Amino acid sequence: MARRVLIADDEPNIVMSLEFLMEQSGYEVRVARTGEEALAAIAAFEPDLVLLDVMMPRKSGYEVLQAIRADPARRATRVVLLTAKGRDVDMEKGLGLGADAYVTKPFATRELVARVKALLGDAP
Repeated sequence: MARRVLIADDEPNIVMSLEFLMEQSGYEVRVARTGEEALAAIAAFEPDLVLLDVMMPRKSGYEVLQAIRADPARRATRVVLLTAKGRDVDMEKGLGLGADAYVTKPFATRELVARVKALLGDAP
């Protein structure tokens, strides 16, 4: 069974690119465009990993991350924060809330795929 990746981002170009990359890497993919949609998709889709934008409508990525980490059934879900916020304080906040990785935009697609594979134990 293919591993599941949820892409939670409100930028259509990034979503399209990430969706293509993750599907080409063999992952089953779902997309959420708001924080609220992300939480609903996490409950319904049960992803192994979430690519989570920090700045999204209705709930921030930080709020979604906190909800994931507060739920005992979801604590093992890997979370990669994707954001344009590259300051150290932003990175410390994301990692402090329990993100498994913090990637700033723009990002190298190969590196992101490699990071996802490593976090899911799919690295060669």
